[in-house]
Amino acid sequence: MEKKILIVEDESLVAFDLKLILTRAGYQICGIADSVKEALEIINEEKPELVLLDIFLKGPLTGIDLARDLTAQNIAFVYLSANFQESILDMAKSTQPYGFLVKPFRENELLIAIEVAFYRHRNSMESRFRREFALEEKFKAIEQEQIDWRQKLRKISSSLQPYLPFDYLSIILNVETVSSFEGISFYRTGFDEYQMLGAKDFLSAARLSAQDFENMVKKTPLSTKTKFYNNTEFREIGERYPIKKAIANTFQMNSFLNYPLLMADSEVLTFSFYSRKSNCYTNDHLALLSRLQQTLTNIVESILKLENSGQDRPISLPVTVNNQTAATISVFDGIIGNSHQILTVQDLVSVVAPLDTSVLILGESGTGKERIAKSIHNLSPRRTKPLIIVNCASLPATLIESELFGHEKGAFTGANEKRIGKFELADKGTVFLDEIGEMHPELQVKLLRVLQEQEIERIGGKAPIKINVRIIAATNRVLEKEVEEGRFRLDLYYRLYVFPITIPPLRERIEDLPLLVKHFIHRFSLKSSRSVTDVSPEVMDQLRTYHWPGNVRELEHLIERTVLLTNETVIRQVFLPKPYNGNGNKPVVKMFEDTEKLKTIDEISREHILTVLKKCEGRIGGKGGAAEILDIQPTTLHSRIKKLGIKKEDLF
Repeated sequence: MEKKILIVEDESLVAFDLKLILTRAGYQICGIADSVKEALEIINEEKPELVLLDIFLKGPLTGIDLARDLTAQNIAFVYLSANFQESILDMAKSTQPYGFLVKPFRENELLIAIEVAFYRHRNSMESRFRREFALEEKFKAIEQEQIDWRQKLRKISSSLQPYLPFDYLSIILNVETVSSFEGISFYRTGFDEYQMLGAKDFLSAARLSAQDFENMVKKTPLSTKTKFYNNTEFREIGERYPIKKAIANTFQMNSFLNYPLLMADSEVLTFSFYSRKSNCYTNDHLALLSRLQQTLTNIVESILKLENSGQDRPISLPVTVNNQTAATISVFDGIIGNSHQILTVQDLVSVVAPLDTSVLILGESGTGKERIAKSIHNLSPRRTKPLIIVNCASLPATLIESELFGHEKGAFTGANEKRIGKFELADKGTVFLDEIGEMHPELQVKLLRVLQEQEIERIGGKAPIKINVRIIAATNRVLEKEVEEGRFRLDLYYRLYVFPITIPPLRERIEDLPLLVKHFIHRFSLKSSRSVTDVSPEVMDQLRTYHWPGNVRELEHLIERTVLLTNETVIRQVFLPKPYNGNGNKPVVKMFEDTEKLKTIDEISREHILTVLKKCEGRIGGKGGAAEILDIQPTTLHSRIKKLGIKKEDLF
């Protein structure tokens, strides 16, 4: 059966050219639209399996607006755009497309992108079903555990964390009247660590009196819609919902998602998710909750029967619940921090690790990409098999193929014996390809075959060899730019970009700095038999204001060096690279005196053209004229003279 594709493109010539290419390739074109409104009409009638989507269209709405609807309807889409501005790309990426083609593109690039989009959509659907089935089974297992109902709610909440991130969650059992207000909250303090709070605990944290709280409850209407609010929208609704505003101010929350469940007795139980991230919640989260609604309703109702059977009301003293096992702690050993950025990374690792999905780890040098790869492997069913690490940047192009795939004896000069490559050594295990952006284009083709066929061929070999490996790749490069400039294959990019994990730079999680410093001091003190235990407040302030271009690795090396140079128990001086500006921004290199005014390009051009014109005594064309010296056409020089306001009297 032919797969149905909708083309949404406002340039008719481009649209019909696309239709011709795709029809010739065996696809069914169910329509061409030049606006979001027209596209939605065709989608409702034809139900396409994939949409080719330009970003700038006719009418007030863009392709990015349409992409959000396509995501809600679970329809795959590939962007087509002549605009590669970083801001546009960031907005497009936030909608999680299945491909991105920059105009003009070749026919084979288009067909490859569509093939990969169908592959990714199919696999993401299967992966989603597996994850959600496993999540529902986990809910049912929690329901059967012989533990307190509050602990069951906490476990259900933490099970949702990797799919619907939150830093604070309130579960309101009844908010119709002040006297019957009952609720419990969970404040995240670490990976799988939550502080359980009752109403009295919240009053203490927010520094509110019981009377203040009663007044806030009276002014706060019951929320009955499943909806999210990010950033400024969340701040705006705070005026109508005083309790939400108090939570946001107390715990520094910037996003909110409301999720009410209708119980059998017609009462409403509301899950209120809060996050410190400014734009945390999306339509994907609403779609997930919609699919889980019936299961969650049934299980929560069952759990709350315990509460109604005479169990104690929510506790009035904070209790930190830590479910970390020794195995979990060792798996995340070396990944230090409690910031929401690094906790999000750990959540993603815990979701993807049990699967065989390819993972692409993104981040600047020194952020700890290899540690994340090791954690994924150690949490996976493949942990008893090898993890083979290959640095694509350090191996010469002439050797890397032999390193990865091996060679037969006599395959080339110097091949005196058979060599088993990294992929064969990692059979049933994991291969971590560090700095994948440095891989030679010819080798990218062979890696693509490994991903597609799960087979390799040794150099000089006569038959392919089946293998079973999981691929984890990492890069500090912007692969989209590498694709655009022809250094990285588009099809390989989308094969790898199935489950991306972005590691934040240290400067974006400075709140983790004290924990990291303490960790490195402890490690290097033991290693060097020193008694260093801490840093002075002045040194910590100095570390906080540094930009950390080398990230955690730079901090690690700094602490190691400083511990060796310190004779006291407290570090009172560190030697940071200079110059830096002391306010957390990028290092400033002073190239001009403060009193020197920087000139614009037009000012510099005007001075240069005037100098040449004076030398040529005002002559523009001909042999030895200003145009010849400046190596531009006389007509172009005339235009620039006019634009820059150069007049005849300026020459004398």
